[in-house]
Amino acid sequence: MTQTAQSLTIDAQAEIVEALNQSVAETVVTTMLAQNFHWNVTGMAFGPLHKLFQEIYEDHFEAQDDLAERIKAIGGHANGKLSDMVAASKVAEHDGHASAEDMVAALADAQRTIAATLTGAAAVANGHGDLLTEDLCISRGQKHEKFAWLLSAHIA
Repeated sequence: MTQTAQSLTIDAQAEIVEALNQSVAETVVTTMLAQNFHWNVTGMAFGPLHKLFQEIYEDHFEAQDDLAERIKAIGGHANGKLSDMVAASKVAEHDGHASAEDMVAALADAQRTIAATLTGAAAVANGHGDLLTEDLCISRGQKHEKFAWLLSAHIA
């Protein structure tokens, strides 16, 4: 049965909110990862990587808001505490001291991690009939898989 935000049970809402907060946490950490690499990339590929990293962090900044607003739409609390997000994220922070190739590899891995998390969140939402959350998660997951492919194409 398809559910609306208002018709989700308390348990369904809690499970979906947990999955979405995990997605937000990883998106926030990866946003900063991309921005950090944008600031610190050097070498022959500086121009295209600088631009790609910016495209990624700008996309992710908007995605954070979309995911958090969905949490609020279903009646949950969007965890905005940065230290909690860093602790919960499966994507690790980075100090930005790395070769361009290592930056690309780390950011591609982060994209695959978020895509997997969003796939899981989509499954949770689907299991509770929350098709709108499922659609958001699938759409975002596809975007992250595309970024993973774009980044991986830079590595020989």
